[in-house]
Amino acid sequence: MDAGRETCVYPLPEPHDLFQASQLKFEDFQKDLARLRKDLRACISEVEKVCKISDEENLEPFKEKMDDFLKQGKLCDNWCIFRFLELTVFFSVKAKSGEKEVSPNVFFSIWHEFSSDFKDQWKKENKTILKERLKAAEESFRQAKEKASYSVKPKQSSGIKAKLGMKI
Repeated sequence: MDAGRETCVYPLPEPHDLFQASQLKFEDFQKDLARLRKDLRACISEVEKVCKISDEENLEPFKEKMDDFLKQGKLCDNWCIFRFLELTVFFSVKAKSGEKEVSPNVFFSIWHEFSSDFKDQWKKENKTILKERLKAAEESFRQAKEKASYSVKPKQSSGIKAKLGMKI
């Protein structure tokens, strides 16, 4: 477990990111989606033109790649909004009175508040774990130091001076 270490990563989305998400509006998504649908239709038209005027031997891999791309473009339409609505059902978030659907502001504001509180507690808990690990390491070091009892023995001289000293 990385708790109390520098490698420990906050497990939730950052509160600031959730705040940013709460500021989004479905109306803006709808406008962007309408523009993307228009661009996708123009792309389909251009691909059809290119495929119509191209020789059969020059058609691939362009046609295959573009067919995959256009299929993905069609599938992605409204996917984001659909997934968001699934999330609100999964987490049982209800729309405010007088509104048909849960807005991103309501949903992500709840998550922003939770993530902010959770991050504060997460930081405190990591500091506590770090302090406990530091104390354990210091205790382990102290015990190892006590166990290692060094005894200093006088050095036996073996030089010329010692030999002359023994003879006298």
